[in-house]
Amino acid sequence: MKTTLEELQAFAAVVDAGSVTAAAGQLGQTVSGISRALARLEKKLETTLLRRTTRRIELTEEGQAFLVRARAILAAMDEAEEHLAARRRQPAGRLRVNAATPFMLHVVAPLVPAFRRAHPQIALELDTDELNIDLLERRTDVAIRIGALRDSTLHARPLGTSRLRVLASPAYLAEHGRPRAVADLARHTLLGFTQPESLNRWPLRGPHGDEWAATPGITASSGETLRQLALQGAGIVCLSDFMTAQDRTRGDLVQLLAKDTADVRQPLSAVYYRNTQLASRIVCFLDFLADRMARNAPR
Repeated sequence: MKTTLEELQAFAAVVDAGSVTAAAGQLGQTVSGISRALARLEKKLETTLLRRTTRRIELTEEGQAFLVRARAILAAMDEAEEHLAARRRQPAGRLRVNAATPFMLHVVAPLVPAFRRAHPQIALELDTDELNIDLLERRTDVAIRIGALRDSTLHARPLGTSRLRVLASPAYLAEHGRPRAVADLARHTLLGFTQPESLNRWPLRGPHGDEWAATPGITASSGETLRQLALQGAGIVCLSDFMTAQDRTRGDLVQLLAKDTADVRQPLSAVYYRNTQLASRIVCFLDFLADRMARNAPR
């Protein structure tokens, strides 16, 4: 007897979900149905794929080898379905998007309603992370990267750039005064990133060149946390335009040292793995995101 797709889906789902019960919920099937599918699969292959204990499920060596092939078969089926959907001009399926919290909040999230109206058959799964993730390990379709790209194994699509500015709230300036020169920053509370250290090099001109090494008194891992701290008057910060444009328009944050600020722009890129033709759901998301970002870019 030949292995069926149902059995392969059950096997992969149990591995991904960590249990038969969770896999059954994920696939909308009964626990007994998933168990029977696994039993049939192991019987057909005449080998044990999973070791089951009361606490967890582990792959055998044979199971690990078979999982690679099973995923390739399931991916091929997904690709075939995507091709059919593309021919109907209605991309469908789950799209997993990862981005840093500020980009997700200020750029992606506001565009979701319009994207869903245009592509109702695409189910979005949005995930935030402040550090670069492994796309394969996290099963992510598209990740938005801010800054220079280092991973040469990824394909990338440029989405534009975003300028860096030094900012503070009117409340902070009223209490602590406005710095008139770069050297004045040493007397102020600076807000910076815990990592990477490169984000604490501000685009300020001086004898040091076009970069000035800030020594933060308060650090955080997320740019959104730093933005909120700056809005609350906790200190001076250097952030990208994509997350502060509205704050500056409303006057909630004010640019400092404009004449001393170099025009440094962070590249914004969408990255993805591409072993075969790119799925239509990914293409239409990237097209939509690039178009809306271009429309909203400062003139």
